[in-house]
Amino acid sequence: MPNKIFIFDTTLRDGSQGENISFSVKDKLRIIEKFNDVGIDYIEVGFPASNPKDIEIFDILKTKKFSNSKIVAFGRTKYKDTLVQDDDNINTLIDCGADVICIFGKSSAFHAEKIIETSLENNLEMIFESVSYLKKNSPETIFDGEHFFDGFKENPEYAIKTLKAAEDGGADFIVLCDTNGGTLPSDMSRIVEIVKKEIMIPIGIHVHNDCGCAVANSIIAVNKGAVMVQGTINGYGERTGNADLCQIIPNLEIKMKLKCLQDGKLKDLTSLSRFIAEIANQIPANHQPFVGSSSFAHKAGMHVSGVSKYSTAFEHVPPEMIGNSRRILISELSGKKSIILKAKEFGMDLENEPKTVNEILERILSLEHEGYQFEAADASFELLVRDITRTKKKYFKLESFRILNEKKENGEVLSEATVKIHVNSNRIIETAEGVGPVNALDKALRKALTTFYPGLEKIILTDFKVRVLDEKKGTGAIVRVFIESTDGEKSWGTIGVSENIIEASWEALADSIVYGLNHIEKA
Repeated sequence: MPNKIFIFDTTLRDGSQGENISFSVKDKLRIIEKFNDVGIDYIEVGFPASNPKDIEIFDILKTKKFSNSKIVAFGRTKYKDTLVQDDDNINTLIDCGADVICIFGKSSAFHAEKIIETSLENNLEMIFESVSYLKKNSPETIFDGEHFFDGFKENPEYAIKTLKAAEDGGADFIVLCDTNGGTLPSDMSRIVEIVKKEIMIPIGIHVHNDCGCAVANSIIAVNKGAVMVQGTINGYGERTGNADLCQIIPNLEIKMKLKCLQDGKLKDLTSLSRFIAEIANQIPANHQPFVGSSSFAHKAGMHVSGVSKYSTAFEHVPPEMIGNSRRILISELSGKKSIILKAKEFGMDLENEPKTVNEILERILSLEHEGYQFEAADASFELLVRDITRTKKKYFKLESFRILNEKKENGEVLSEATVKIHVNSNRIIETAEGVGPVNALDKALRKALTTFYPGLEKIILTDFKVRVLDEKKGTGAIVRVFIESTDGEKSWGTIGVSENIIEASWEALADSIVYGLNHIEKA
C-alpha cells in the first residue's frame, strides 16, 4: 500500500448538488483558497459549460495558480453521434484552463443501452476516444466509471472493459464510482480486489452514501489498493450525500498512517468542516465523527472521571489532532468531578470546595427536573456557578418589562417592548419596536444598557430555539428557550424555562448579555 493517498474534493460540484446547497462564485473562491491551504490534492470546481457561474469561475481561475492543489474541470465523454474533436463539451473542458480534466463514462451495460441508448461497443469507443483526445490536449485526465459497481454486478466482463478502454486511452487515474450508493462493504472489498488485478494504472474510489456505507467503503477501497479518494467536506451531496472526507481523512492519516494533507494540517480539519458548513448555510452536525461538537463530549459521571485521568479511557483519538476539543457536559447525570472540571474551563478551582460542589450539583438536579438543560448552555451554567460562589457580577437589575403586540389593518404585526432597569444608582426606562416580542425586548434592553456598556454593540444573537416540554398542556405548556450569541470571537449558549415564553426568553436573553459583557471585560 502506498504511503500517499490523493484527496479529490468534489464539494463544489457534487456537494453543491445536495438539497438547499448553493455556492456563489465568491464562495467557491474562498473555499478553493481554504482547500489549497490544507493541501487538498484535487479540487473539482464544476462543469465549465453547465451554467454562468462555472463559466465565470473558470475564467477567474485561469489567472491563478495554487501551491498545493490542482483545479479540476468535470464533464462527460463525447456525445454518442459526434466526432470527439467536434464535441462542444469536450472542447469546453480543454479550453477552460483547468489543471486536470475529469470525465465520467458509463461502466454499466444497462446504462449504456437504456439510458444513453447506444450500443455496448459504441460506449467503449466513446470512452476510449474521449480519454485519448483529452490526454493529448490536457496535462492530466481522470476517468470516472459511473455506475461501475452496479454495472459489475450486472455484467462484470463489460464493466471491466469500460475501465480498460479508459486505460488504453491514456487515463492517469481510473475511479470506480458507486453512483447509487448501494454497495455493501463485502462487495466493495471483493470487486476492488478484482479490478486491481485487471487494471495497471492507479485507481480511485467515489462512493455515495445511500446505504450509509460511503466512508467504510472508501476506506476498504484504499485498503485494497485505491490511491485516490473522492468525496466532499461534511458528506454534502445529492440524495443522502457523498463520502465524508472529514471522516475519511483522519481515519487514513491517524488509523492507517497514510499521508493525505500537508504536514501539520490535519489539526485544521474541524475548522475547515465548520467553515464549509457556514458558507453552505448548513447547520453543523453535532454528532459528526471527528469534527462534530459532540465527538469528544462527555456527560456520564464515570466517563468524565475516567477521561480526566486518561483521555484514552473514553476517546479513540486525541481531539486536538483534528482541531477539535474535549467538552464536559453538565446534566443530571453529572458527578462532582464533572463540575470541578467544567469550572476549571472558566478559571474556577473547586477541587477543595466540596460543599460548593454539592450545592451546584443539587441546584443542577433541581433545575433539570424543571426542564433546564445545560449541555449546550455553558454560559448559563457558568453564571449559575458564579451566583452560588458569589462571584457573579450584576451589570443591571430588572424592575419590570412590558410588551405590547399590535396587528394592523394591512396585516403587519408589530411588537413594542418597554424595560425598566437599574444600573448602579441609575433608573433607566427604554422602549423599542421589533418584528416580534423577543426582538423588541432585546432592542429595548440594549438601548437601556449601551450607554453604560458600549461593548454590548459587539454582542449579537445568532440562534433562537423554542421547545415545548409538555405538549399535552397545549398553550399552557412549559417551554425551554435556547439562545446562542457571539461577540465575533467567542460563541456561547444560554437557556430559560417557563410556562410563559416571554419570561423564558428574557431569562436566556439576560444571561446572554451578562455573560457577554463579562467576557468582553476580561478580553
